[in-house]
Parts: sequence; C-alpha cells; structure tokens
Amino acid sequence: MPTEAKQAAVAELAELLKASDTTIVSDPRGLSVADLLKVRRELRTKDIQYRIIKNRLAKIAADQAGRSELIPLLEGPSAIAIGGEDESSLAKGLLDATKPFSVDIRGAAMNGETIDAAAVKALAALPGREALLAQLAGGMASPLSTMAGLLAAPLRDLGYGLAQLHEQREAAGSA
Repeated sequence: MPTEAKQAAVAELAELLKASDTTIVSDPRGLSVADLLKVRRELRTKDIQYRIIKNRLAKIAADQAGRSELIPLLEGPSAIAIGGEDESSLAKGLLDATKPFSVDIRGAAMNGETIDAAAVKALAALPGREALLAQLAGGMASPLSTMAGLLAAPLRDLGYGLAQLHEQREAAGSA
C-alpha cells in the first residue's frame, strides 16, 4: 500500500506534467548537493523547476497526466526540468545551468512526442519566442515597405520631372 506522502508526490507531479507541454529528462549523477542547489537557483530565476524524481513514481504520474511519451526516458537516476516561457527557453536554460557540471540530457517529451538529446540541444540553439516573432514581423513588413516604395516611385518621378521642366522654362524665360 503506497503511503500518503508518495500519493501526494505523484499527484503533485501529475499536475505539473499536465500544466507543461515540454519536460526535459536528464541524468543528475554528476551533481553534488551543492551543485544541485546552484543549478536549481539559476533555473528558478528563469521560472524552471528542476526535480530529482523516483522513476516508479514519475511513471505513475506520467500515466495519470496522460504523458506516456515521457515513460521511455525514465531509466536510471532521473531529473526533470519543467517550466520556462517556451520550449526553447526551457532547453536553453537547462543546458546553460548544467554546462559546468557533467549532466547528461536523455531527451524530452514535447507536445506528445519523445525527442532525443541532440534535438534538445538543437532546440536550445533556436532564438526565443519573442525573437522569432520579431523576425516574422520583420519578414512580413519588408515586402510591404518595398511595395509602398514601388507604388510611390512614379508619382515621385513625375514630381521631379515637373520641377525640372519648371526650372528649364524659368531659365529659358530669363535668358
């Protein structure tokens, strides 16, 4: 019979997993207690939770949360990272925080799929959501400004031509 503390831990973890679309799983064996505190402190500033979990309890919580794609990643000592603004900031924050230590990233469960460690590292290399939105807006605005310039060109050229004609007639009239 599971204890009430374990049931509460599973329920809390299941709620966290339901609330997050992306969960990164790593192997925390290279972290001492002091190192773990440093990593958690750094991640907390980025609104990311880093928890060392028991695999059996995490698998039960993943089942309860409907996140079965997470289960294959839970082998051996496991720690999960949840939170961040978006998937890219979560991956970037975790990799930056664990860079000085020997922490292996196993993979991630993202939007119903399991991705490997290489994909997590590629995800961390992407710019953040705000930067991507700014690039999209710039890409959409550039053709519009070019089009406006092209549509204004004939009128502008007509104005230059009329100004030159006026100058020529004034020069011819005064001579």
